Amino acid sequence: MEPTGFYPVLAVTDVEASRRFWVEHFGFETTFAVDWYVSLRRPGPRGFELAFVAADHPTVPAGSRTPARGLLLNVEVDDVDAEYTRLVTRGGLRPELDLRTEDFGQRHFIVADPAGVLVDVIAEVPASAEYADAFSS
Repeated sequence: MEPTGFYPVLAVTDVEASRRFWVEHFGFETTFAVDWYVSLRRPGPRGFELAFVAADHPTVPAGSRTPARGLLLNVEVDDVDAEYTRLVTRGGLRPELDLRTEDFGQRHFIVADPAGVLVDVIAEVPASAEYADAFSS
């Protein structure tokens, strides 16, 4: 198999609120939108994609019609401190986990989107000696 695309589709209760959050705070653009589904793409050479579907829509199998829970989306950036200032200090988002540096090689903070999906904004930093050998080349 050679996939031609790969992106998450998150089941949510308010598709429009999720769309607005990702467009406003993370620079995604809407590529398709109806009241129960929206596709987003981040402009640029990497073309990151993300989509949302109404959790109760009939295209979602009946046994799975619940909003996404326990999901963490990582957004890697060059300057996490600048993003913290933009999103939390000036942007008014509430951190679920405040800005901090981890021994395992990340400086990061976590916010939540309107659906409760956690967004971990990360910059890589050198890992401590304890974690250095855990990385593969």
